[in-house]
Amino acid sequence: MTYRAVDILKQADLVLAEDTRTTGNLLRHFGISKPMLAHHKFNEHQSLKSIIDKFSAGQTIALVSDAGTPSISDPGFLLVRECIANDIEVECLPGATALIPALVNSGFPSDRFCFEGFLPLKKGRQTRLNELAAERRTVILYESPHKLLKTLRDVQTHFGENRRVSVSRELSKLYEETFRGAACEQIKNWSERPAIKGELVIVIEGKNE
Repeated sequence: MTYRAVDILKQADLVLAEDTRTTGNLLRHFGISKPMLAHHKFNEHQSLKSIIDKFSAGQTIALVSDAGTPSISDPGFLLVRECIANDIEVECLPGATALIPALVNSGFPSDRFCFEGFLPLKKGRQTRLNELAAERRTVILYESPHKLLKTLRDVQTHFGENRRVSVSRELSKLYEETFRGAACEQIKNWSERPAIKGELVIVIEGKNE
């Protein structure tokens, strides 16, 4: 948290939270008491109008993600777009986002990269993987613990078992770690773990010319 982010939360009339319990802990840590509303992927479409009405009534509202930056594989895009359409000022405070530290930690070229977020679960997944396998830029994916091995096996199939991959887990947290190795080595490493927990970023070296 930056000093500026803490100041904004203190000034806000309302805090939109992906999870009010998580954000509640954050606010209490900094001694901030503010009304909160849940704003997540399951209700963001329905709640847009009421939030815009609050903005129009003069309220200052802060949007907080559980981890990372709002709208980067998190709720926020729809709200920002609606604010812009209604001439409501939007201000983004720089903060944590896992893709940049994971890219730097990987040691792969960082001057040009492709951030893909989460891969499609079923429809279009194979097509997307084939497209990314031909990508010459460094590729960055987000993945959940229970789907990590499936995605690594897909990477091995479509990119090749020797394509270099870096997997970062729990970035900026107590148990942060990064494992680097070929796709086949990644599968072996993570298969031997009793349980994979935390947020994961997969960084894949671009295809060599």
